[in-house]
Amino acid sequence: MSGTSTARMSNQSSRKVVVTGIGLALPGVATCGALLGPLPGEGGFDPATGLVGREMRHKDRASRLALRAVESALHDAGLTDAYATFTGVANSTAVVVSTNLGNADSVCEAADTIASEGVRGLSPLGLPQTSSNVIASWVAIRYGLRGPNLTVCNGVTSGLDALAWARTLVVAGRAEAAVVVGVEPANEVATKLLGEQSTDAAVAVVLEPAAAAASRGARPRATIAGYARARDLAVALASAGVTEKKSVGLWLGDEAGAGAGQLLTGTLRIDLEAQLGPLSGALGVLQCAAGAAYLEGDATGDVLATAGGPRHDAAAALLLTP
Repeated sequence: MSGTSTARMSNQSSRKVVVTGIGLALPGVATCGALLGPLPGEGGFDPATGLVGREMRHKDRASRLALRAVESALHDAGLTDAYATFTGVANSTAVVVSTNLGNADSVCEAADTIASEGVRGLSPLGLPQTSSNVIASWVAIRYGLRGPNLTVCNGVTSGLDALAWARTLVVAGRAEAAVVVGVEPANEVATKLLGEQSTDAAVAVVLEPAAAAASRGARPRATIAGYARARDLAVALASAGVTEKKSVGLWLGDEAGAGAGQLLTGTLRIDLEAQLGPLSGALGVLQCAAGAAYLEGDATGDVLATAGGPRHDAAAALLLTP
């Protein structure tokens, strides 16, 4: 998906894909519904206690955050048993992770060690953390998921792009389900790269074909109805299926979405980064979680999530329907 081309998803796909599980590892936010109003600023995930334990050893911070979010999402989707063992079709369940800075601290630490001590100073236990796909790998290893496994590192649109790739895998029959994770850690390296205090954030959603979810009695939280990535937001919106005839009740995006013109005038808008701080690769997946929470309530209209705009190399739009 290049920054100059537009990628579309047909809204008439023979395989409708729905969100069946959501999990958060986000300080100050206990449920995805809390994202729709003023944040309490307390409660939710506690990194001091939630990122420790035997199963968290020898893992980078982003991977540990992701594992906690996935644990909750799979439980929410009804895909784990009382022992937190995966009960779905492991051979055909994909893992798609969105992160831009996830293991940057591990890479920097390894580079510093090589500079000061040479390669002999590196620990074999720490080397896996320098892989760009380490987060997705740990999730797959933990739950025995042997479907497609990939990481999207695509700037501001990364989270929405990851959802699109996961949906494509399911629609194409390459996977029977997909676990999509958006995660970014709070650490010194991320803060330096962002130019402001980074945010501990991990969110996971489970995607399944609507028919498969119905057959096992799972509750569909939202349907991914359209997606597009383009150089211009207005083009992305049109390609995703957002028109004047499409009723959008909630717009999850920032003021850079001015390219929407008059199309979304008067629509309720929530800017998650304005409330939580920089989210980078976690943004799009968190928008999906918030949108699903909105659609489960007394929602009117669909949900539009956007990322990117004039200040970036591209813009992406994702449309969620009940």
